[in-house]
Amino acid sequence: MHVFATPLGVLNGFLFLTLWLAKPLYAQTSTTSTFAAQFTVPSDADNGANLQPNIYSPTAVNAQDVCPGYVGSSVTRNDYGLSAVLNLAGPACNVYGNDVDTLNLTVTYQASDRLSVRITPMYLDDKNSSWFILPEYLVPSPVLETNDAAQNSDIDLSFFWSNQPTFSFTVVRKSTGDTIFSTAGSKLVFEDQFTEFVTSMPENYNVYGLGETIHGLRLGNNLNKTIYAADVGDPIDLNLYGSHPFYVDTRYYEQANGTLRLVTENETDPSADYVSYSHGVYARNAHGQEILLRNDNITWRTIGGSIDLYFYDGPTVKEVTASHQKATQAFPAMQQYFAFGYHQCRWGYRNWSQLQDVVDNFASAGIPLENIWTDIDYMNQYRDFDNDQNRFSYAEGAQFLDKLHANGQHYIPIIDSAVYVPNPSNASDNYSSFDRGNTTNSFILNPDGSLYIGSVWPGYTVFPDWLPGSGAFEWWANEIVQYYNNVKISGIWIDMSEVSSFCVGSCGSNNLTLNPAHPPFSLPGEPGGLVVDYPEGFNLTNATEAASASSLSASQSSANAATQMPVTATQPYLQTTPTAGVRDVNHPPYVLNNVQGDLAVHAVSPNATHHNGIQEYDVHNLFGHQILNATYQGLLKVDPDNRPFIIGRSTFVGSGKYAGHWGGDNQSKFLYMYFSIPQALSFALFGIPMFGVDTCGFNGNSDLELCSRWMQLSAFFPFYRNHNVLAAISQEPYIWADVTTATIAAMNIRFQLLPYMYTLFFHAHTSGATVMRALAWEFPNDPSLADADRQFFLGPAILVTPVLEQGQTTVNGVFPGSAKGEVYYDWYNQSAITNSAGNVTIDAPLGHIPVYIRGGHILATQEMAMTTRDARNTSWSLIVALNGRNTSSGELYLDDGTSIQPNATLIVDLAASANAIYASSRGTYQDKNPLANITILGAARQPGNVTLNGQSIDSPQISYNETSQALTISGLQNATSAGAWTNDWVLNW
Repeated sequence: MHVFATPLGVLNGFLFLTLWLAKPLYAQTSTTSTFAAQFTVPSDADNGANLQPNIYSPTAVNAQDVCPGYVGSSVTRNDYGLSAVLNLAGPACNVYGNDVDTLNLTVTYQASDRLSVRITPMYLDDKNSSWFILPEYLVPSPVLETNDAAQNSDIDLSFFWSNQPTFSFTVVRKSTGDTIFSTAGSKLVFEDQFTEFVTSMPENYNVYGLGETIHGLRLGNNLNKTIYAADVGDPIDLNLYGSHPFYVDTRYYEQANGTLRLVTENETDPSADYVSYSHGVYARNAHGQEILLRNDNITWRTIGGSIDLYFYDGPTVKEVTASHQKATQAFPAMQQYFAFGYHQCRWGYRNWSQLQDVVDNFASAGIPLENIWTDIDYMNQYRDFDNDQNRFSYAEGAQFLDKLHANGQHYIPIIDSAVYVPNPSNASDNYSSFDRGNTTNSFILNPDGSLYIGSVWPGYTVFPDWLPGSGAFEWWANEIVQYYNNVKISGIWIDMSEVSSFCVGSCGSNNLTLNPAHPPFSLPGEPGGLVVDYPEGFNLTNATEAASASSLSASQSSANAATQMPVTATQPYLQTTPTAGVRDVNHPPYVLNNVQGDLAVHAVSPNATHHNGIQEYDVHNLFGHQILNATYQGLLKVDPDNRPFIIGRSTFVGSGKYAGHWGGDNQSKFLYMYFSIPQALSFALFGIPMFGVDTCGFNGNSDLELCSRWMQLSAFFPFYRNHNVLAAISQEPYIWADVTTATIAAMNIRFQLLPYMYTLFFHAHTSGATVMRALAWEFPNDPSLADADRQFFLGPAILVTPVLEQGQTTVNGVFPGSAKGEVYYDWYNQSAITNSAGNVTIDAPLGHIPVYIRGGHILATQEMAMTTRDARNTSWSLIVALNGRNTSSGELYLDDGTSIQPNATLIVDLAASANAIYASSRGTYQDKNPLANITILGAARQPGNVTLNGQSIDSPQISYNETSQALTISGLQNATSAGAWTNDWVLNW
């Protein structure tokens, strides 16, 4: 809509859209329903018990004070470790559950870089095995690798245990003599609904991971981390969608006189020499957890499961993350090439015609568009696998998609995790997806065996059961196949998979005759839900519009306050106590610091029961992981040969082998643009490199400045998507002329780097390498980078330094290692940056994102086009960035870009030294695109002669910039007309 071309037009369009959307949602015959919903789920349906988290309760019992701990005995040693029996060291404390009298300890040196410490109940049977042991079919355990020389003396980790005064254990790194994990001085607590262990830590420790939360990359030593999958819009420091009980600990040592001294001060000497050692810790446990990071220790608490720890030796972050992914059988999925193109979405695209308008507007603006998405708007009354035939008919959709696919573009819809239950009193309210799922026992049950019926977008809903005994996997795959027959989708976006429910308990069991039902809250744009929030500084840059928005906000707040119920007396906190032989799964005695409070609020209740008898309490954090698995299998059924493209919200350890992830419902704020960087880097640690956020922000309205900065930043994230909320102003990058210009500038770089990014993903897929990287990972021996998360590397070669604050035209950045010889080249002017110690102020006016190429790397690039399909058919260029030794190297991976098992692949090795560039290929994949240009950065002088395979290059093809010292050789297409990599070659200058 061209009404959004100016800031004032933005406000006018916003007012129009909010008034249009303020109509009752289900009464719009052109929207979703053929009959009006007469019922809204009561808002108090999502109220849970009044709970106080234990960490904030002044009366909470400290288990360390009252529990006896354990005593180890009956030690048996074997070739790979030891086993022992642990018995309670005194009377049971039963503080937050029932103490387990006897435990098994199993210690295994599983591989040359991995140690396993497992503590499980000795006595298990069919009645209680699910209480403690995470099934292998859900989350495979790292296993003993007998061919990995686990008995070798090179193993750098040693395990020790003691009974003084009660059982504790310690893991030591032999090469440094450093204790990396020790429970000495604390007690082990193991109950059926509560475990606790404490490890001592050095001061000012550097720990990363433990997701998913919005926080800086380095976690610090005063933070409470809750792991419990929650449907919530990106609060800071609280639990979010995913569950990743894994951390990396990096420690720095000063090297002097052949010895290592652990450095724990915040300030270090730039002239001193340091070395770092990193290790990883993975707690294989899917229950709700809390990890309390304190000054000198980390306390780990769970509300169930076993203690199943894995220590990764490292000693670099690169090795830790690769080992973790290998051990968990979870190298990231290789993505189709199109997935690295640009994605556009919003909640509020109302029909195929509007989607076509968006596609056309991108083309008119000259902005590449690869993928167009739809949020829940396309659904028939918000039902999965069912389009609204008035607005998103299959016939019109086929025409739209034929045109889209002919352009080399793709369509991706959202699919939610809950399934609508038809109204039994309305014969026309049929829904065959539910019928087929119900017939195949595909849905989670109540404890009495009836269907568990919660509430989500369409009204009262059921939830797939991903455990054995259910038919959900096959049913889900068949629904995807059937839907694909109607709509030729190119991937799937999985949402609401924590799993979310808008009411506590099986609230729909007796209310199905009220379906379809409105959610128990107003949607954006409905009365009381106008979107009136704007980014920081909007009042300075758009004063008139900001004043109008502020007035609207005040009026809305006043109206909402007038309709709110009066505040009643606060209910007392519910506190349950353990009962022998019984678990209270709905309200466990230990109260997690859950963002939603009661575990059943905005989620399927913990006592919901799977067909094999396991309760949701034990597997809640795995729903998102399993629906990604099921979706992956479904897309393979649609197309067995090509890689499924999936983006999911709730993830667990190993989810990266199925899908990518987006950062969830972020805010249209500069603050959240900053947080996108540590989010992405954290998910790199978790083995999910296909990560991006809702660019320009989801909740609230964006503006020109924020969207310009964010569109440029996200261009360097693997998953690049713009998405915003219903009733907010439009924020497609063509809305503002300046954002269009900034976007095209950043996309031009992204497209040139796509072959590099694709190569990075090949290494991630085959070896667990990271794609986006923290500065500290690339320069592991520089303690000053331990907290750096406002810049990042894309692979080893590209340094990105974005502006992350409103109103700024410069940005401070560092050039790691430059004081010790590292060279960086400005992407734009190709000049070298050397010997830059500390922060450097970099010019970055609006529309410019500072990007640098690190010396020592060679990049094979292609040209920007409107789609990746067309870009892959452009000629090649090389950027050779010489380091201080006048050498560099690079690699390029090529295949067909789609196949799970490509018939042919090609790896091109690139190297430069002694004024020569060498290209050598391995593999049979044929790329016929010629080599057009080579640019050598850091060339000390203009060459007298340039040859390609001994043949002289004509002088007009050679240019040299004395200021930047950039040498460019162009017009190489004729000499490489058979393909840039068809034959090996050498260029001398």
